[in-house]
Amino acid sequence: MVKEITITVLPEDEKNKAFLETACFKELKKNGISADRNDTVFVFVKKSIDARHGQLKLHLRYKAYIGETPADARTSELPVWKKADGSRKIIIIGAGPAGLFGALTLLEYGITPIIIERGDETSGRRKDIAKISTAGIVNPDSNYCFGEGGAGTFSDGKLYTRSNKRGNITRILQIFTKFGANPDILTDAHPHIGTEKLPTVINAMKEFIIEMGGEFHFHTKCIGFLLDGTKKVTGITAKNVITGEQSEFKADSVILATGHSASDIYTLIAGICPEALEAKTFAIGVRVEHPRKLIDSIQYHGKTEGMSAAEYRLTTQAEGRGVYSFCMCPGGFVVPSQTEEDSIVVNGMSASGRNSNWSNAAFVVETRPEDIPEEFLKKAEEEGCSALAGLFFRHHIEKETKRAGNGQKAPAQMMRDFLDGKDSEKLVPSSYTPGLVPSRLDLWLPEQISGRLSQGFLDFEKNMKGFISREALMIASETRTSTPVRILRDERTYESPFLSGLFPCGEGSGYAGGIVSSAMDGEKACRAAAERR
Repeated sequence: MVKEITITVLPEDEKNKAFLETACFKELKKNGISADRNDTVFVFVKKSIDARHGQLKLHLRYKAYIGETPADARTSELPVWKKADGSRKIIIIGAGPAGLFGALTLLEYGITPIIIERGDETSGRRKDIAKISTAGIVNPDSNYCFGEGGAGTFSDGKLYTRSNKRGNITRILQIFTKFGANPDILTDAHPHIGTEKLPTVINAMKEFIIEMGGEFHFHTKCIGFLLDGTKKVTGITAKNVITGEQSEFKADSVILATGHSASDIYTLIAGICPEALEAKTFAIGVRVEHPRKLIDSIQYHGKTEGMSAAEYRLTTQAEGRGVYSFCMCPGGFVVPSQTEEDSIVVNGMSASGRNSNWSNAAFVVETRPEDIPEEFLKKAEEEGCSALAGLFFRHHIEKETKRAGNGQKAPAQMMRDFLDGKDSEKLVPSSYTPGLVPSRLDLWLPEQISGRLSQGFLDFEKNMKGFISREALMIASETRTSTPVRILRDERTYESPFLSGLFPCGEGSGYAGGIVSSAMDGEKACRAAAERR
């Protein structure tokens, strides 16, 4: 018999194995199960922290194996991969989680994955990212958003998703563990590899895919699709972003896994088949940064000794739209995530230790297609594809952010000054290494964003006393939580109904939001392509 149980203990009891075992047997007895100590094994599953009601508690979940041998939590869901012989090939555009996990899925069928990535490998990408902060230089093809591993590689590496309906989360975590991630991700309530460790895991995945017959083409950007007369995609045209040399890649199918920042893909598809796109809801806002000690004290009711950096999740409604925190980075940093020289975009990340002096999160406002200002709707119609209006609006805000900044220094305002509608004469220290400049975010952010953020902050203060403080800093702008455009696909086959042979997936196509959900979506799209006849 296998029975899952949860016990609740105080933090000081967490390391007392005898106490925990006794508590587990008591919980089994409460459930009417009599178990022999010599024939029962408890396997830890997950830990969550409960700081409600002023009393810090830990909820520990176990699987009790009664008279049975425990399953190996690290390997039970691992697939069987086959060496590809090149007899069948499928192109994957993008080497992020959707692309990498999709490639591994193709190897289950012995199909050769050909991965096309505009950015650099992690070693070179790391240097390109450093240049943003040290020299103010943005490489439009290799940055926080583009390159081996995708946007999550150098911007946090969180491994949890808000939806358990997307697929087998355990399988994704076990694959990460196989390629070098700490096995703790299998049991943590909010698993997190850490931005300094994820590149090594991604490198191991790449080397394995190559060893099994897959191909990687870095610095290679998709600039067109090869089509037959019936709009069937038979391959792509690509350009080496360093040499400018163009080439063609042909294959059975093309998996589109380009990520949320590849705006050129939307305009490319709009040019050949605008009906393949639709506008979708996305989000716009800022990063809010607090001292880590302040957030820890609020969340743990002052009892912070020995505790890890505290997390939070906040959500409310303001004037009919959601206002919420996103990608909360405890003990983390705010980082520059722009992909164009004329823009400033910010994001957040944490190292595995989550031990910086700050904690931050995106605070964003739900933005629906009907919220897009008329000028951008008109521009999209002039371009022949109304679905692009949100994309134009997003880029406008990113350019306005650049104008309000100074070089790569981002515009910022103290939260209290934002709410009071006044200048911030002095900004508190920040983790954002390119630097900050004081700016009236309350004046130049669109009213539909600034007004709802103001209401949201007031609501959050009611539930999290101290959130609005003299040390709360707002840094603009956070615009890449998701894409404003969806690339349509059939719900069952995952194939574009307008461009046969094209399988959109992941964040960039509008079907995922984060590393794990993108990985699962990439698996599904590649499985559908592999089984397509």
